[in-house]
Amino acid sequence: MSQPVPTYTEQNCTFSCPLQWGVSAFWREDAAGDDWLRELTGAVEPDGIRILSHRLSQPTVSQFFVSSRPEVAPLSIVQRIKGRLQHLLRSSRPKAWKGNYAVRSIGKVTRETVADYIRSQIGHHEFADPRFAERLRSYQIENPAIDLAQPQRTSHGLYWYNLHVVMVRRDRETAWQDTELRATREMIVAAAKAKGYLLSRAGILPDHVHLLLGCPIEESPQTIVLGYLNNLAFAVGMKAAFQFGAFVGTVGEYTNQAITHGGE
Repeated sequence: MSQPVPTYTEQNCTFSCPLQWGVSAFWREDAAGDDWLRELTGAVEPDGIRILSHRLSQPTVSQFFVSSRPEVAPLSIVQRIKGRLQHLLRSSRPKAWKGNYAVRSIGKVTRETVADYIRSQIGHHEFADPRFAERLRSYQIENPAIDLAQPQRTSHGLYWYNLHVVMVRRDRETAWQDTELRATREMIVAAAKAKGYLLSRAGILPDHVHLLLGCPIEESPQTIVLGYLNNLAFAVGMKAAFQFGAFVGTVGEYTNQAITHGGE
């Protein structure tokens, strides 16, 4: 049986993506400065990675603050930074890095602020029929057992990869019927389970949907959002119910202002 053709693709979708990360890499010996930083910054730009700043928190620990394009997975950020720099230092340091790393998603506001915002969505909107607001509450998702403040792990590192996703219905069309709201909720839960996402919250409104979730380090934000858009289209009969694109932003326990000012 042939697979259905995706309704949403990287070619027909546009994403608003404030994606920022803190990346820690560990040297085998003291780093002794960062005179390589300008060259490294230029080397990773074609990979969709922009190095915003660098500091040595310890003589053997480099901390990078970076932004990325939506098609770049956080694991790729680590691999490109370490790989490109290893290439630049190949003559003086043939084995510059240890294998371990840490990656942290960072946002303009904290993860807790986003969670509170999603929790209060129904209260932000006025509905002509208060009974509908009460029905709508039953479709909201909150998983208190999921703690996105805790790191996920690979064999070599720790990571916090948390995204806030907002998908808006096409032309601000609204879904008032229980059948479509229920199908949306069930597909959000099913997709998270199938993909191994840590679904912390979902705010399901008639004209848009908020998601707050932890993600596998090898998946890009673009892949995650396209998967949700296509799954939700499938849930309502292969109808492009949402706009061709979405907001997807990184969030975490620290804000980008705290990182910039050395608050981590």
